[in-house]
Amino acid sequence: MPPDDLVLAFDTSAAHCAAALLSGDRLVAERHESMEKGQAERLMPMLAEMLAEAGVAWRDLARIGVGTGPGNFTGVRISVAAARGLALGLGIPSLGVSSLQAQAFGTGGAVFSCLDARKGAIYLQSFGLKEELPAQILDLFQLPPLPPATCLGFAAEAISAHCAGQAAPPRYALCEAIARLAKMQNAPDRQRPAPFYLRSADAAPPSDPPPLILP
Repeated sequence: MPPDDLVLAFDTSAAHCAAALLSGDRLVAERHESMEKGQAERLMPMLAEMLAEAGVAWRDLARIGVGTGPGNFTGVRISVAAARGLALGLGIPSLGVSSLQAQAFGTGGAVFSCLDARKGAIYLQSFGLKEELPAQILDLFQLPPLPPATCLGFAAEAISAHCAGQAAPPRYALCEAIARLAKMQNAPDRQRPAPFYLRSADAAPPSDPPPLILP
């Protein structure tokens, strides 16, 4: 008999292909494969392998959680599209969770959740502060004044030194946190997970006008 309340979560927003399977409050299975590219080809086989090893089938899933970024544009789109397709095909809800929120999940008090935005920048969002800082991009080497907090994720040591706080590891691995947050959320009737972008794409469409097509 399959486990109750089975939640499948996955994420390809960074240089990895990661997944977790949650039954109630118990982590059933977890995968994390580092990769710079190839997530589109690897994601679905990896999920199928993980489900098979756990002894469950796609039809046993109750809901899907997916990481929505911020992060790599192509990677975010891969996982979000997969979550939408699986939810539609299986007739179950899919819920999006930002990587910043997932990383902070389970850590009490004032928290700064930070991710590598590359090019000397970070994605940062606060949780548990009286005056919350929304998700934003900051220059790692020119940070604004920040209140003391527990700093998680990329450059946590440097940021904690800047804000007179402390660095700590996240309580949960990324996809386990996504699964736990997806399990806690109310399942939307029609809303679908959407990519969470904080910067524009590096590759922009050309500004030249299209060529004139003669009759």
